[in-house]
Amino acid sequence: MSTVSDSVSLSAPSGVDTGLTQKQLAAKYGLTVSGKRPGLVEYVRQLWQRRHFILAFATARLVAQYTTAKLGQLWQVLTPLLNCAVFYLVFGVILKSRDGIPVYIAWLCVGVFVFQFSQSAIQAGTRSISDNLGLIRALHFPRACMPVAFTVIQLQQLLISMVVLVVIVLANGITPGVTWLLLIPALILQSLFNTGLALIMARIGAKTSDISQLMPFVLRTWMYLSGVMYSIQTQINSAPHIVKTIAALNPASVYMDLMRYAFMPQSFSKKAYPGHKVNGHDTAHWLTLPHHIWMIAAAWAVVAFAFGFVFFWKSEEEYGRG
Repeated sequence: MSTVSDSVSLSAPSGVDTGLTQKQLAAKYGLTVSGKRPGLVEYVRQLWQRRHFILAFATARLVAQYTTAKLGQLWQVLTPLLNCAVFYLVFGVILKSRDGIPVYIAWLCVGVFVFQFSQSAIQAGTRSISDNLGLIRALHFPRACMPVAFTVIQLQQLLISMVVLVVIVLANGITPGVTWLLLIPALILQSLFNTGLALIMARIGAKTSDISQLMPFVLRTWMYLSGVMYSIQTQINSAPHIVKTIAALNPASVYMDLMRYAFMPQSFSKKAYPGHKVNGHDTAHWLTLPHHIWMIAAAWAVVAFAFGFVFFWKSEEEYGRG
């Protein structure tokens, strides 16, 4: 009959390893803790090595997303278009927001498509860890691959939808110009910003699953405060300076302004609509794109991405555990 002392002796190191502690044994044979968080530089290197996996995973999920729907991939375009139609009816026709904004339909569609990019990336990022625990527990890879991949999915959807958006803009009598080249840096900056927020929300969502139920309400509030369907500047024209400053720094408004300016710069020109009045006031002051808006957009992108990446990396060892 075996005894407790016998079982202990069986599990204890023997031979040349007699007397060594577990820590000493690990050091001797080069063993490391499973799932240990690598250094930040090494983590970036590992993530870059998985770039093909991220792109393949994102593409596969995008293709499979609407396989059960009869219209399939058309819903990638139909969803934002239906949102535009509803917003146009409520805000453009009923609330007459279109009266103060030239080429309102194109202006509205650009805002809806751009904001939905951020909205969808944040929502998907929030669930990216909790909804993929099986994959996370089965394979070893940098967990940041998941929120980054889901942001890539939303970027792919936006790029597909941009074809329809271009048609809408052209149908509103806007001709392509050199400013259309600004779409590329604007999309890059917004993608970095969205990735940073997705990384932040991925860590929060992994620890508090209920946050995914709250996010739609938070994002809807953000949408109404960002001027997607109406000019937020005209609504706060008489507001205190601090309110105007906060509105000017709102990243959603900043990226929408960049995209709107790229597509239709004439809507932001002081000379394009001289004497255009809204409630008796000349709108030239808000039709001009501020010169510093690119700096604000770049600052939001860099800060959000850097903070989000480090914030997510700090809990690398905890994802999929428990």
